[in-house]
Amino acid sequence: MLSVTAVEFSLGRTPDTRRIFKRHLERRIMKTARKIRTRFADLPRDYAALCLLHLPRPIHDKREYENTLEIAEAFAGFESNMTADQEDYFDLLCTLLETWEAAHVQWRKVTPLETLKHLLEEHDLSATDLSRLLAASRQLGPMILCGERAITADLARALGAHFGISAGVFIE
Repeated sequence: MLSVTAVEFSLGRTPDTRRIFKRHLERRIMKTARKIRTRFADLPRDYAALCLLHLPRPIHDKREYENTLEIAEAFAGFESNMTADQEDYFDLLCTLLETWEAAHVQWRKVTPLETLKHLLEEHDLSATDLSRLLAASRQLGPMILCGERAITADLARALGAHFGISAGVFIE
């Protein structure tokens, strides 16, 4: 029989025959990054199964934020295909993400010109296309993008109507 010291015994550790001490389990599960991207088609359709996949809880650190964001991104764009349980789950994830971002993410101020350049890039439009879009001379588009000309209220309304966003985005 192995001898057990008083300290080991008082800590609740008793060795087995292989001299292995029993210890308490960890309190929190170790957080790891997921290696496989989650797809909407692979997600469960009922709330309980979704909670087994990723239990929605308040977000405490960046790893939990990234894990929650990955699941939410899998839902994004499939709102018309979601069941009622999936919609509730997605709304909860979005609320948790918004709460975390409000406390921890600093969004930088984006200028109207940066917004316009981003939208043109996303829609594969050139400076010449911008001139056509604004129904103006060929030089106006490049001049606006170079910062030589400002975006007027009329131009902002035309841009807002074309891109389907508020004209206020293009006015400082």
